[in-house]
Amino acid sequence: MRKAIETLKNIWKIEDLRQRILITILFVAIYRFGSYVVLPGINPGMLAQLHQQTSEGLLALLNMFSGGAFSNASIFALGIMPYISASIVIQLLGIAVPYFQKLQREGESGRRKMNQYTRYLTIMILLVQAPSYLLNLKMQAGPSLNASLDWTLFMFTSTIILAAGSMFILWLGERITDKGIGNGISFIILIGIIARFPNSLAQEFISRTDKNGGLIMFLFEMVFLLVVIAAAILLVQGTRKIPVQYAKRIVGNKQYGGARQYIPLKVNAAGVMPIIFAQAIMFIPITLVGFSDVNTAGSFLHAFTDHTSFWYNFVFAVMIILFTYFYTAITINPTQMAEDMKRNNGFIPGIKPGKQTAEYIDDIMSHITLPGSFFLALVAILPAFASLFDVQAGFAQFFGGTSLLILVGVVLDTLQQVESHLLMRHYDGLLKSGRVKGRSGVAAY
Repeated sequence: MRKAIETLKNIWKIEDLRQRILITILFVAIYRFGSYVVLPGINPGMLAQLHQQTSEGLLALLNMFSGGAFSNASIFALGIMPYISASIVIQLLGIAVPYFQKLQREGESGRRKMNQYTRYLTIMILLVQAPSYLLNLKMQAGPSLNASLDWTLFMFTSTIILAAGSMFILWLGERITDKGIGNGISFIILIGIIARFPNSLAQEFISRTDKNGGLIMFLFEMVFLLVVIAAAILLVQGTRKIPVQYAKRIVGNKQYGGARQYIPLKVNAAGVMPIIFAQAIMFIPITLVGFSDVNTAGSFLHAFTDHTSFWYNFVFAVMIILFTYFYTAITINPTQMAEDMKRNNGFIPGIKPGKQTAEYIDDIMSHITLPGSFFLALVAILPAFASLFDVQAGFAQFFGGTSLLILVGVVLDTLQQVESHLLMRHYDGLLKSGRVKGRSGVAAY
């Protein structure tokens, strides 16, 4: 406790860090306030049916990412997910389309153009999602609409408001990145997830206390949740340890402090990106079907709008495995690593420098990525298994999946930035042993 108090005092002493934290809190407060600002013409007291619709299923996950704004018929109802989806599409285009590949090689000017295209695509997605959301709102919360309201005018103005609300959230996220602490977009998602946790925990506790032996089951759930969080931390940070039969051979001929240096190959080099990619694609069916037609969709589409169904989780897991290999391939460049080793007079014993070294590293990455991808997929589908044990739908989302991995990853990244400020000014870090690691798996210095 004394160490924690001393660390907080050190954080407050650093003027730049103090200002960044206060600015972040201000922007987060604005975001949370906007989550409760209801669309004009809506009676917030008549949204019980919409709350019921978003209490389970894939819509509950969407509602979590929006921090409850979706079920509140808020001006921020569509949240930041349309921008995330647009970013993923642009990244994929940067791999497959020559024009976008050229932009990636143009440095800062190319990055600005790609950001501009991302915003254009975000607006296009919003203009599709907003009317679908409003039609669902009319069906689920018809009595909440003002009887004298002109529906056509309401659709037009509310579509603009919803699109503007999501773009304003994007602006807030960028301001947090520039003037606050942490990655702003990720931090916005984090706040939305955390905002749902207290209510979900309370509902789970109440539901368990109504049953015989419920408190014991609740304690088991808490223990299992801690285990899953530990696994998520391992996945997000990545590990530098690779199979012994490979690690013993991957060494350089230079000595640093008397210790041999291993190439930092990780079991999970892709981090949480594969699960975010896969989750964004799994949201497509519910967008195509329409929020209002989820329950009336055909059996095939309904299976992909139910996050507890077998086919949803099977496809979700397969996509995560494929995206893990895909993202590892574009993140880890064996040829570049081989060239860097050769340039620094490093080598792998028994392997010729250059092409053979690159092929050897690529073969190792292919082997160690497989268990990492399966582990990531397992953590991603754990909420479905939690639902089988009568865990409340809202609380089950915290037993794994996108929400938990994002939560852990953003917290670690934010703590890493805070610790970097402390260490640069010669203060002790946040931990006595070791340093906080972010999603990159590299310690903060």
